[in-house]
Formats: sequence, structure tokens, C-alpha cells
Amino acid sequence: MSEEKESRAYKFAKGKGVMNLPNKLTISRMVMIPIFIALFYVQFTGHYFVALAVFAIACLTDLLDGKIARKYNLVTNLGKFLDPIADKVLVLSALVVMLTKPEIFTENANFGNWAIIIAGCGVALILAREIIVSGFRMVAASTGMVIAADIFGKYKTTAQDIAIVILLIGAGVCEICDHIAGTIINYIGLGFFAISVILTVISGINYLVKNREVLKA
Repeated sequence: MSEEKESRAYKFAKGKGVMNLPNKLTISRMVMIPIFIALFYVQFTGHYFVALAVFAIACLTDLLDGKIARKYNLVTNLGKFLDPIADKVLVLSALVVMLTKPEIFTENANFGNWAIIIAGCGVALILAREIIVSGFRMVAASTGMVIAADIFGKYKTTAQDIAIVILLIGAGVCEICDHIAGTIINYIGLGFFAISVILTVISGINYLVKNREVLKA
């Protein structure tokens, strides 16, 4: 990229004050959360696929805002505050609303009602981990310590996003047509959901163990 083009790109990304492009993308992700929920519940043919499209776009803004902020040195305190909140609320909102549609987790008759019970426990573990780690970071910040994201945290976020996407695809296929493909997709989605829960637990334990001096303080 030439210096002139890079300069124009920088000015475009920077915008005015803290409301630069990365922060606008983060806010747009938060705005898309209620839209996703509404489309998830409104009954029309293919509504799961439309809700999935909104969720996918929201996830894409998560990738873009961080890259743009780092590339053009546009990291702000507002962005540091809003970005993790938007990420967590997006994923947790998707998981919670999916629990209200038991068929998404119980599409496979082999699992029966146990599927929704286990799924509920899994979502509770994910929610608990986010609350515990967020509180842990607040305590660390009060002592002047900064806790960086660990690799397991990144893996669990990716696994959660993949699980939500695949489960929504499976739900959409099963809604439109009673086909074995929907069941197969559902199995795959449940597998990724199980992986995401395991990674969530590992990530939470890893945070506490690696930074246990925070609690000692």
C-alpha cells in the first residue's frame, strides 16, 4: 500500500475522538444482538438462517475492530471496555435464547430430555466462567495488575461461535425439511458445544491458577 493510500485509510479509520471505526464496529455488534434475538423468535420460513446471518456479521465485526484498532493504533479505553462486553453478551445471548428452543439441543431422539439438561448446565458453566474471570480481572486491576487473555480463552470463544453457527444451521435445516442432514449437522453442533464447554472450564481454571497471586494479595 502506498503512503498516500495508507494515510487515507488511517484517516478513515481514525474518525473523530474515541468514536473511531473500531469502536463504531463494536457498538454495531451490540446493536445487532437484539436484532438477532428478534429474528430468532419471529416465525417465518428460514428465520433461523436469517438470525444466523446477523450472528455471523456480528462475529465478523469482532474480527475487524481488533485488527483495525491494532493496525492503525486506534486502541482506546472505550474500546477496551466495550469490546469484551459485546463479545460476551453476543455469545451468551445466543446460547440462552437457544435454550428456550429445546428442539435445537434435543433434535436427536437418542439423547432425549437429557440433552437440554446437559446443555443448560453447559451454558451455566460458560456464564459462570465469564462472571468469575471478569471479577478476577477487576480485582487484579485494583492492584495494578493486568491479566492478558490466554490461548485457551481464544480457543473457547472460537469453539462457542462455531457451535452456535452449526446448531443454528441444523435447526434451520430441520425446520424447513425433515432430512437426515439436519440431524447430522445437529450432532456436529452438539460436539462443538461440548468442546466449547470443556475449553471454557480449562480456560477458567488456567486463569485462576496462573494468576493466583491476585487472590493472595
